[in-house]
Amino acid sequence: MAAVIALAACNKEQSAEQPGTVAKQTPLEAELKNKEGQSVGRLRVSEDPNGVMLRVTVSGLSPGTHGMHVHAVGRCDVPGFLTAGPHWNPIDAQHGRDNPRGAHLGDLANIEVGPDGRAESAFQIAAARLEAGNQPMLDIDGASLVIHARPDDYRTDPDGASGARIACAVIAG
Repeated sequence: MAAVIALAACNKEQSAEQPGTVAKQTPLEAELKNKEGQSVGRLRVSEDPNGVMLRVTVSGLSPGTHGMHVHAVGRCDVPGFLTAGPHWNPIDAQHGRDNPRGAHLGDLANIEVGPDGRAESAFQIAAARLEAGNQPMLDIDGASLVIHARPDDYRTDPDGASGARIACAVIAG
């Protein structure tokens, strides 16, 4: 099932520049939508002194384990969300927490979706920043949050063998 997560600022107003683009304030809130535009979850992105926190609540995804990553480009064009680009990797590492040369900053833990299609998870990207620093997540082309069809094996470069992109959120200022 393909889905698109469109981010909107807390006041639910979207930027006039591009649908799904958010103001540069936190927390950012998003509605997770399927390809028919139906709501299938929520995303909340915030920043604190420890890094960037992503909180995701989904319903309507296929049960099982799914890889989840921050991708380098703030685009989520269907089909396939390939415009989201590769994983966010400003430190030029390889993929995965179990890879001796890993991990990308965009590597997150898998999300476990229950038999009812629901899941809740929180992911912190330590020392990451949305806009500040030398390698901000929200650079000139933004970033995306992507959920994949299969689990991330935490070691295979470049994507953890996590398969097709089934959901995508544009994170851009």
